[in-house]
Amino acid sequence: MKSYAAVDLGASSGRVMVGRVGADRLELTEAHRFPNRPVRVPEGLRWDVLALYAGVLEGLRAAGQVDSVGIDSWAVDHGLLDADGALLGNPAHYRDSRTEGVAEKVWATVPAAELYAATGLQYAPFNTLYQLTAARASAQLQYAERLLLVPDLLTYWLTGEQGTELTNASTTQLIDPRTRDWAHDIAARLGIDLNLFAPLRQPGDPAGVLRDEVLQETGLSGPVPVTAVGSHDTASAVAAVPAGSGERFAYICTGTWSLAGLELGAPVLTEESRAANFTNELGLDGTVRYLRNIMGLWLLQECVRAWGDPDLGGLLLDASEVPALRSVVDAGDAAFLAPGRMPERIAEACRASGQPVPGTPAEITRCILDSLALAHRRAIRDAERLADHPVDVVHVVGGGTRNALLCRLTADACGLPVVAGPSEAAALGNVLVQARTHGLVGDLADGRRLLTRTQPLTRYEPRGDAARWSEAEARLLRA
Repeated sequence: MKSYAAVDLGASSGRVMVGRVGADRLELTEAHRFPNRPVRVPEGLRWDVLALYAGVLEGLRAAGQVDSVGIDSWAVDHGLLDADGALLGNPAHYRDSRTEGVAEKVWATVPAAELYAATGLQYAPFNTLYQLTAARASAQLQYAERLLLVPDLLTYWLTGEQGTELTNASTTQLIDPRTRDWAHDIAARLGIDLNLFAPLRQPGDPAGVLRDEVLQETGLSGPVPVTAVGSHDTASAVAAVPAGSGERFAYICTGTWSLAGLELGAPVLTEESRAANFTNELGLDGTVRYLRNIMGLWLLQECVRAWGDPDLGGLLLDASEVPALRSVVDAGDAAFLAPGRMPERIAEACRASGQPVPGTPAEITRCILDSLALAHRRAIRDAERLADHPVDVVHVVGGGTRNALLCRLTADACGLPVVAGPSEAAALGNVLVQARTHGLVGDLADGRRLLTRTQPLTRYEPRGDAARWSEAEARLLRA
């Protein structure tokens, strides 16, 4: 048995998990969990990256002696360093308003269709490309000598070594998914200096060893290597989809976001794919994560916060008693991106589309879950069609696996079996990549077989009237 610390940072919390891997064994325990609370300052919404780093150090202390450390986090956001390697300011939050209207400026130089054909990334206002364009005149960017994506920044603080891990780099809209290298022509035309980025790393590459100061602070005995994993948390989560060999599957990585799509061997760069807003992000072992971003449980999280954090179990039980598909909203609508007033905004969307307006927390919760299931259905069916890649089963991984009502509704909406689990997929995928470097796990398929044998999974069979979901989808498209 070997032990691996998986640092897994999400948009609302971070955690340090310890994975123990041996012959036909894969165990995961939580060493430390800490909040991730963005801060609004005069210049905008920012991540408190120092608090995150402190949480990582405390988690490594709680984890005890490990054989390796790996870090994954959300995508696109980054820190800027000066010539001395010092952080120039807290990283901007992807929900910050600074990128509003920036895409149109980019498209004036590189039209949207051409940008998609070169990078394969769906339009999202917070892609790193747009963030850099928005920051072009800022003092920080003018003085910056290095840009490190969030997991690479924390890795740098742990080790003193700089690198840019590929799966996360693919979310910047500056990577060519065919060559799996920088899109040099796109960057040059937009005036983005790719020398800002540290050299690319692959999942499994060495990323340094813990610095002496880190060893002292955590109480660990060196040397402790840090391994580059699929540092985009979705890449790690997809690596932990417990699909059988040869199984035709779709996946939904659930949490603050829902990422619904397929694992492919090559990107889909057609104009039809761009119009459907699908993205081609890079995964392990030469794979492509072909998926659509859906607003996810952020909608419910924001409502729960507005309601004063009621008991979630009771809320979901009440929601299960509300009539199905009474009202639905577009769960991919950027109108729901910003925080604040979520219950009112959902009610307003229903009113504007001529649907019954949900009033109680249970009604709004049911509207959210029905809408997410409907968005899952649309994403998977569109992906099958656009990639010419039919599927027989949907794997749901991540925090949403704990929401049985959402999993059941997703099976009903898709008309396919849903296999839910594991809930800590990103951490498990993180651990599996580290275990590969020690020869304890083979290729991607081997890791998935180990997951299937060792992790609890729940299967939901589709039921009910598929025509009701078709009618709800048609109603939403008419709105």
